[in-house]
Amino acid sequence: MNSIVTPIPRETLIIIGNGMVGHHCIEQLIERGALTRYAVHVFGEEAQRAYDRVHLSEYFGGRDAESLALCAADYYADHGVQAHLGVQVLEIDRERQEVVTSSGRHAYDQLILATGSYPFVPPIPGAEGNSRLVYRTLDDLDDIRVAAAKARRGVVVGGGLLGLEAANALKSLGLEAHVVEFAPRLMPVQLDDAGGAALKARIEALGVGVHLSRATQEIVLGEEYAYRMSFNDGEFLETDLIVFSAGIRPQDALGRSAGLDIAARGGVAIDNACRTSDPAIFAIGECASWNGSVFGLVAPGYSMARTVAAQLAGEPGEPFTGADMSTKLKLLGVDVGSIGDAHGATPGAKSYRFIDEATASYRRLVVSADGKHVLGAVLVGDNSYYDTLLQYAQNGIKLPSDPSSLILPVSDGAPALGADALPDTATICSCHNVTKGAVCCQVEAGITDLGELKAATKAGTGCGGCSALLKQVFEHELSARGVAVDKSLCEHFAYTRQELYAMVRVEGIISFEELLAKHGRGHVGCDICKPAVGSILASCWNQPITDPLLVPLQDTNDTFMANMQKNGTYSIVPRIAGGEITPDKLIALGAVAKKYDLYTKITGGQRIDLFGAQLHELPDIWGELIAAGFETGHAYGKSLRTVKSCVGSTWCRYGVQDSVNMALVLENRYKGLRSPHKIKFAVSGCTRECAEAQSKDVGVIATEKGWNLYVAGNGGMRPRHAELFATDLDDASLIRYIDRFLMFYVRTADKLQRTSVWRESLEGGLDYLKAVILDDSLGLGAELEAQMQLVVDRYECEWANALKDPEKLKRFRTFVNDGRGDPDIHFVKERDQRRPVRASELHLIPVTEELN
Repeated sequence: MNSIVTPIPRETLIIIGNGMVGHHCIEQLIERGALTRYAVHVFGEEAQRAYDRVHLSEYFGGRDAESLALCAADYYADHGVQAHLGVQVLEIDRERQEVVTSSGRHAYDQLILATGSYPFVPPIPGAEGNSRLVYRTLDDLDDIRVAAAKARRGVVVGGGLLGLEAANALKSLGLEAHVVEFAPRLMPVQLDDAGGAALKARIEALGVGVHLSRATQEIVLGEEYAYRMSFNDGEFLETDLIVFSAGIRPQDALGRSAGLDIAARGGVAIDNACRTSDPAIFAIGECASWNGSVFGLVAPGYSMARTVAAQLAGEPGEPFTGADMSTKLKLLGVDVGSIGDAHGATPGAKSYRFIDEATASYRRLVVSADGKHVLGAVLVGDNSYYDTLLQYAQNGIKLPSDPSSLILPVSDGAPALGADALPDTATICSCHNVTKGAVCCQVEAGITDLGELKAATKAGTGCGGCSALLKQVFEHELSARGVAVDKSLCEHFAYTRQELYAMVRVEGIISFEELLAKHGRGHVGCDICKPAVGSILASCWNQPITDPLLVPLQDTNDTFMANMQKNGTYSIVPRIAGGEITPDKLIALGAVAKKYDLYTKITGGQRIDLFGAQLHELPDIWGELIAAGFETGHAYGKSLRTVKSCVGSTWCRYGVQDSVNMALVLENRYKGLRSPHKIKFAVSGCTRECAEAQSKDVGVIATEKGWNLYVAGNGGMRPRHAELFATDLDDASLIRYIDRFLMFYVRTADKLQRTSVWRESLEGGLDYLKAVILDDSLGLGAELEAQMQLVVDRYECEWANALKDPEKLKRFRTFVNDGRGDPDIHFVKERDQRRPVRASELHLIPVTEELN
């Protein structure tokens, strides 16, 4: 007799909202096996399935809706989830336990509200059409793009997180961008006055206008631009479009109309289980209010989703008891961090502050009254301090005797809190609530690959802010268990860059294919190993980058020996050693720029940049430049870029040595040296330091007795002063020590590692480096000098080499069978020179236009 198995009837669970939090709830339900108990339906107003709003601004950078999607197109169907996208829920009938849509009624046993929030737009007279845009959904971004196509200037109302992202979006669309903020500082919730001032200085330096303490009274027709915003102080600002990012409001309309309890400041009221006043209805994310607070970050929403999913799966779950609103982000390229009690509102709290007005950097550390614990912090300009400070704050770790040391600059960079100092309860990834203990458990279970760890725990897959700390903890745990940490360059080479460099040198390997055959796996390599090996081969043997053995390994800039610009054209940067140039060469540069209609600019490294050349024009332009006595400036390569100099003792009344001559000697010696990262030099003729040598990888400053040598400095996003390495050197000693320093760096640095980062990673620090270079403690001095001399002796201008070889010139074509230029590249005139057409100006280009 056959037994009949009666299936257990499933209850119906409806989720209203398919944003990041609603989607995460579905993931959790699937992961916990709850779909055996529930038939799940999800309703979303937008036609697209859930997408990543954290990286929404990347939509303007080339990403599309599909690349932003949080799951594969068949994810819901494969797991039995019924997705109703582009369907708005109009009403919740609590009495009948049904939701009402335009297509009918749907019964539920359990209901989750995940409707999120909507942008708040103040009731300003005249705000309509392109003067009432918002920045929330992909459709909103499409509206902004359309409006920007006929605009020159755009304004964002609101200087918070989203407001600054929106300003960055306008800037990326080619508009002149402005931010108008009602408060007296930017990011008023996260930053204090000094932090807001530092952020304002940095953002204004990027060309974004900032208008604080401004309230818009009305919007009327403008005179020079489409609209005029009239402020409460009598001032006004004209613009072609206005994006409102003045905060969010909980999307609680369904809950209100259904009679659920609503918090005083909006949001469906929930308890610690995320239940509403109706036991059959939960609310999660920005539509929910816990203890009167609405949380506008994704991590608290994810936490609520986990709490609800655990209950529905019949598992013990962590109650939701609030959220840490600490945040680390990059706004318009500027690091900003806010931790805990950033304003020092806790009674008795004390603050330590570091202010650097020269670089608009600011750090504030808020500690408890007894000085033992971190309560909060503010960071503007450098988030390398963030992970350490966050762990001190979250885990109650006792402060060092001098708390200020945690935010003061030190020669070795931001102080790091070792992974062994963190308790197992320390949160590593707040988006997915992954603790150090969870990471340890995965290592104990046998995971030894970082990618596998991320797949198993989801850590590092949310906002990505925890990636560095996650890697540090993971590798520490592997090492603690005696597991060798895999530092392979990539899947094709189970070696570090340093090990591959040694193989190439010792075995005399001259091609990627030979190295792959002897020491690698696979047949073709990848985007990680090919450029790294190409750089190693060039460093060892100084082969021209145009050599057929190296060309397939390079990125676009090295392949075409020019820097590609945003509109697909290229820049030409001839070498002007030491900044010294004759009138005849200046005339030659001017003639070439005029002939090919190139935008011309003098750089900070004492060179002349020529912009706007199309690919097919590069050989002709370089042919004329080389005939005039110029050679490649290697602006496209990871190599020596410039040796900047002042005029020195030849002309300057303060100069004590001939800095120009020394700059010429150094640049002509080291030009063409390929290295892990770009290298810059400077030579100053006296201690007045006009060449800014102390901000360079190699800096030389004249003294009465000779030269002082500085090493491992850099400008850029994280500036670092070079360190004094040796004093009062004669010419020969100076060059000998630079030879050794550079070759030791080339030999031992990791891929794409600047001299400053390499120096900070050396065990023993500067003293060790001095011992190796100055005292020859490793006995490598003569070998390093000989290596450098080989590079010097083999130097050849790469463009001169390419122009002599018809085969190499074949790749300088926009189209394989056509010698013409790219018809989609357009320019307009500005200040008597041409520049690329901005996205907002494309409508100005005639349809029939063709470029010669």
